[in-house]
Amino acid sequence: MCHLQRHPPILNTIVAVSAAPFISVIIPAYCEELGIAHTVKAVHSALSSAQEPFEILVIDNASTDATVERVTSLNLSGVRVLVNETNRGKGWSVKRGMLEATGALRLHCDADCAPSLASLDDMKKLIEAGADVVVGSRLGPGADIGQKQPLMRRIAGSSFQTLCRLLLSEPTRDRFCGFKLWTGVSAEDVFSSIVLDGWTFDAEALALARRLGYGVVETGIVWADREGSRLSMLRVLFPVTRELLIARRNVRRVASSRSEEVVQRLSEPVDHRPGKSRVAPNPD
Repeated sequence: MCHLQRHPPILNTIVAVSAAPFISVIIPAYCEELGIAHTVKAVHSALSSAQEPFEILVIDNASTDATVERVTSLNLSGVRVLVNETNRGKGWSVKRGMLEATGALRLHCDADCAPSLASLDDMKKLIEAGADVVVGSRLGPGADIGQKQPLMRRIAGSSFQTLCRLLLSEPTRDRFCGFKLWTGVSAEDVFSSIVLDGWTFDAEALALARRLGYGVVETGIVWADREGSRLSMLRVLFPVTRELLIARRNVRRVASSRSEEVVQRLSEPVDHRPGKSRVAPNPD
């Protein structure tokens, strides 16, 4: 529940980042005052243990509660808060974070993603093996689901997945799980070209990444569903269909305009050197 509490806008609050980050974590948030501090602290702890430079970007989507204050009061190094002046949608927030980030790897991590951090190392290994995008999945092999979604929500979600597959020809089974790891190159390329601002942006981003020749891999992760979702499946069915048709036109347009580049990318061998589109961890 979003509690109405007005506060002055706080723009681009920054706690200093000491070194160029190897990984950036993008956390979109809207009225998450009850849990955002726990998630940010969990992400900060996990990344600190890895002993690689990092940054955490919380993109506040014009929350009307104390989400921003909960994060800034933590006073953690490497944490930035970017506040949208108006509610622009989850997709717009993630896009902003991906393009503001500077890490060689960029993790989209929803505000309830703390349990999934246990899967981050395995996702990094898939990047090292040649993937450009690793999709954390509740349906993939090895998925460890603590608390499942209610049955009716799972049925409705499956219907939307099928709709996305039909309209976008994107084979990923779990497009909307909020835990995805991108290389910096693929993230900047894809998110600078997508057009959807709402929660269906994931489907467009993955479809475009694949059409542009980036390697997309789906893998099972640790996941625990939370109660209190604001999404009504029946209410959004027709708007989502319209958005997916818009996404399909955009994906086709972008991919067609860059067909020679895509052919060249697909013909190149995997290059693990830092700075290339497939990124290996920093050397010691």
